[in-house]
Amino acid sequence: MIAGQTPALTAQDSGSASAAAQSQAAQTPSTPPSAPQPQATAAKPVRMIDYSKPRSHFPNPIAPYLPHRVPEPSLQNSLRLEQLLQNGKLMLSLDDAIALALENNLDLAIARYNLSIADTDILRAKAGQSTRGVSTGIVQGTPGGGVGGLGTGASGAGPGGTSGGAGGAGAGAGGIVSSTLGTGPAIESFDPFVSGTLQLEHARFPQSNLVTTGVPTLNQNSAVGDFTYSQGWATGTAMQLGFNNTRQISNSVFSILQPTINSSFRLTMRQHLLQGIGLNNQLRFIRIAKNDKRISESAFRQQVQTTVSQIQNIYWDLVNAYEDLKVKERSLALANKTLADNRKQVEIGTLAPIEIVRAQSEAAVRQQDLIVSQTALQLQQLLMMNAITRDLPTKGSPLLNAPVVPTDTMSLPADEALPSVDDLLQQALTNRPEIEQSQLTLMNDNISRKAARNSLLPTVDLFGFYGASGLAGVNFRPFAPCGTTLKSNCIPAGIGSGYPNAFANLFNSSAPDKGAGVSITIPIRNRGAQADHVRSELEYRQAELREQQLKNQIGIEVRNAQFALQQNKARVVAAQEGQRLAQESLDAEQKKYALGASTNILVLQAQRDLAQSESNTVAAMSAYEKSRVELDRVTGNTLQHNSIQLSEAEVGVVSAKPVTPNVVPRTEPITDETAPQPQLPPPPK
Repeated sequence: MIAGQTPALTAQDSGSASAAAQSQAAQTPSTPPSAPQPQATAAKPVRMIDYSKPRSHFPNPIAPYLPHRVPEPSLQNSLRLEQLLQNGKLMLSLDDAIALALENNLDLAIARYNLSIADTDILRAKAGQSTRGVSTGIVQGTPGGGVGGLGTGASGAGPGGTSGGAGGAGAGAGGIVSSTLGTGPAIESFDPFVSGTLQLEHARFPQSNLVTTGVPTLNQNSAVGDFTYSQGWATGTAMQLGFNNTRQISNSVFSILQPTINSSFRLTMRQHLLQGIGLNNQLRFIRIAKNDKRISESAFRQQVQTTVSQIQNIYWDLVNAYEDLKVKERSLALANKTLADNRKQVEIGTLAPIEIVRAQSEAAVRQQDLIVSQTALQLQQLLMMNAITRDLPTKGSPLLNAPVVPTDTMSLPADEALPSVDDLLQQALTNRPEIEQSQLTLMNDNISRKAARNSLLPTVDLFGFYGASGLAGVNFRPFAPCGTTLKSNCIPAGIGSGYPNAFANLFNSSAPDKGAGVSITIPIRNRGAQADHVRSELEYRQAELREQQLKNQIGIEVRNAQFALQQNKARVVAAQEGQRLAQESLDAEQKKYALGASTNILVLQAQRDLAQSESNTVAAMSAYEKSRVELDRVTGNTLQHNSIQLSEAEVGVVSAKPVTPNVVPRTEPITDETAPQPQLPPPPK
C-alpha cells in the first residue's frame, strides 16, 4: 500500500547528456556491452499535493472559490534514455528497461492520476456528498509482451456505482445496472452554508375600496435583508439559523409607523432518532471513499506489477528476436558456403550442375527466413521503444534510427529450487493486490448493507426552535402608547424609531417564539426500502462468492505458472540437447560428403536441422524466461524480486535502478554484423 500523500503530476526535464555521450562514444564496438550506469535522472521536484484536504480561507479568504490548476502531463522522456546511447545504438539491459518504464511508460502515467482522483472523492465525502468512484482497472495500452491472469481490478465505483448493461430485461433505467453501494438514509451536509437575500422593491397596488388603506392606490417601498446559516453533523443533527429584516413605508393613512421596521430570528435544531442516526450512517461516504483510496493504491501496485511483467516479456521477446536473427545469419552463411563449394566442384567436374540450383534454392529460402527474422527484430525494437518512452523519437532525435540492442541474454540456472505449491499459494494470497481490493470492496458492501438496513426504519426526528421578533418605526401619527389611553389607535410600549431598537427587542424576551416537537414519517408499505435492503444483502453475499472465486482463480494461476516453468525448463534442456545432436549430425554429414559417402541434399538437410534446432533453443529459452516472469506476477513477488521501490514508481523518478535476479550480461562483442539494423539483404548470386 502506498503511504503518505499522493503526488500531483508534474513535468519532467528532458535535457542533454553530452558528457555521458562522449564517454560512451569512446568505447569501441568490440568492447563487451556491459550495462551502462546512467547518472541520476534529471527531473523536477515533484510537488506533493493531497487533494483530500480543502483549501483554507486563510491567508486567502477567497481561496476555496478559486479553481485548482492541475499541471499538464509531461510528454518528455527522462534523461536516462539518452544516457544509454552508445555509438548510435541504445544499449539496453533488463534493469534499464524496467527503470525507463517506471519513469516513462504511459500506462503507469495514466494510472497515477487515479491516486489523486481518489483523494477528490475523500474531499467530496467530507462535505457530506456521495462519491463519484475511481476507475481501478488495469491500463493496458502498451502493445507487446502479453501478460496473463485476471488483469482487472476492483470496481472502485462510488455510491450507486454503475456498470454498463446490455439493455433489455437485465438493464436498469437508461440501460445502466446500478448497485446499492452507498445506499441508505440521507446524509447531512457537513459543509456550512450561508445564504442571503438583499432586495429593494417599489410597488403600486390599486385598491378596490378606501376602507383598507384609505387611499385609491397604495404606494409601497420595501427593503429586505434575510440571511440563513445551516450546518449538519455526523450524529444526524442539523441546525438552521434564520435572520430576517424588513423596512417598509407606504402611503396608507392607517399605518401607525412610517417606516415600519421588522426584525426576527429563529434557531432550529433537528436530531434523527431512528433513520439516519449515528456515525455509521452519516460517515459511510467518508469510509467508502477512504476504502476506495486504498483500493486505488492497491490497483496502482497491481498496475506496476503488470507493467513491469510486460516490460520483462517485451525484453525477452526482443532477446529472442535478436538471437533468432543471429541463427538465421549463420544458417544463410552456411548455405552460401555450400553454394560456393558446389560451384567450385562443378567447375572441376566433380559435381553435377543441378547441385548448384539446389544450393541456390536453399540459400534463397534461408535468405527469406533472414528477412522475416530482421523484420521481427525491427518490430520488437519498436515495441520496446514504445514501452519505455512517453513520446516515440521523431526527426532530429538521436534515438530516431538507433537500434535497441539487448545487453542481457537468456540463461538456465544449473540448480533452481522452486518453493512448494503450498508456499507459492500462500505468497500469492498474501501479496496479490487483487485479494486486498476484494476485501476492501467487501468492506464497502458491508457498509452499504448496514445503511440499507437502517433505511427500513421510519423517520422520527426530534426538533426544537427558539426565536424572537422586534418592531420599530417612526410614529407617523402621534398616538399615545397602549395602556395610557382607551383608544384603539395606540402604539405598543417600548417601540423605538430605528433599527437598533428593533434589533434590541430580539433579545429582551418581549416577543419570543419557542417550541419543540417530534416529526414522524412512516411509509405504509416501505417497498422501496425493502428492495434496496434485500438487494444489498444479495450483493454482499455475491461479493463473498467473488472473493472465493478470485482465490480459486489465483490458485489455478499459481499452479499453471509452476507447471509452465517446469515444462519450459524441460523444453530448454531438450532443445539444447537437440541442438548439440544436430551440430554433431551436420559435422558427420559434412565429413561423409567430403569422403563421397553422402550427398549435397543430405548436407543441406542437416544444415536446416541445425538452424531449426538453434531456433527451437532460442524460443525455449525465451518461453522459460517469460514463465519465470509469470510466476513472479501470479505470486505477487514482481516488485520484491526486482528490487522496485513502489514510492519511486508512484512519482515516476527512479533513483535506485531495479536489480533483476538470474540475468546474465551478454559476453560476446556487439558488432555491426551481429546486431544489424533490420534491412533487406541482397539476393544470392
